[in-house]
Amino acid sequence: MVSVKHYIGYDDRERDACTVAVKSLLRVSPQADITLLDIDQLAAQGLLRRPVDKRGPMYDFMSNANASTDFAISRFLVPIICQQGWAMFTDCDVVFLADPHELLRQVNPSKAVYVVKHRYIPKEGIKMDGQIQTIYSKKNWSSVMLFNCDHPANRRLSLVDVNERRGLDLHQFYWLHESEIGELPAEWNWLVGVQPKPDAPKLAHFTLGGPWLPTWKQSEHDELWWEASR
Repeated sequence: MVSVKHYIGYDDRERDACTVAVKSLLRVSPQADITLLDIDQLAAQGLLRRPVDKRGPMYDFMSNANASTDFAISRFLVPIICQQGWAMFTDCDVVFLADPHELLRQVNPSKAVYVVKHRYIPKEGIKMDGQIQTIYSKKNWSSVMLFNCDHPANRRLSLVDVNERRGLDLHQFYWLHESEIGELPAEWNWLVGVQPKPDAPKLAHFTLGGPWLPTWKQSEHDELWWEASR
């Protein structure tokens, strides 16, 4: 049986969000194979060696820019780590509302990666716990990615690229042709607080932050996160 391996970005500042993401995934897919992308573990394994400054907001020297999360870059290691089959990456600030295995009935092996192709420009200058909102082409596409690790196009993405390329290049899928990027239905990366709620959301992405943040003010749809946390 074809299955999906799951990789979730880990940031110690968002530990509670990550716990809820895992819990919600196991609720809809009890046998899910889950790996947390912890940058300290990845560094110890020799997979991630980008120089960063973590004394304030994390600064990535290769990008000459701030990184809003610890997993801003580590997500692109997924096809390198997984090597074969289908692998899904998600940010940690998500709640799974459906089993991602549903997607295997919709994907085409001719595509190297599938994403929700958001077409919007953020209005907010700040997100999460005071992080600067960066605007760029393909914004939020990389927050939920379903990789076809067997696709030869993903061999163009090497450890050198992940460790030395600008984050902006990686988040804009520089190693792929546009025709190699498939499109997931919008309900698989619903941006809570940014987009209207779909009729049947499959994955809620709390991209602006959520109840796990100490400074969070009660907002619409918080109940989805609280319910998943129980």
